[in-house]
Amino acid sequence: MERVVERVVCTYGMMVNLSSEEERWTREHVIKFLAGRSEDENVLAVEAIKHLRGSKPSRIRRARS
Repeated sequence: MERVVERVVCTYGMMVNLSSEEERWTREHVIKFLAGRSEDENVLAVEAIKHLRGSKPSRIRRARS
């Protein structure tokens, strides 16, 4: 579980510039989110990042004309 948490915090930190306090909060938040979950590590990491990003819309690829 620790490996997933570190992976998520590192990846999220590349997407959003985090201060040390924000990184600590993010780590605690991810630990709470993942508590009791037992999916594959990759699935857990993706779900945790999606959870951290919240309801921000994803970029949508549009067909070239």
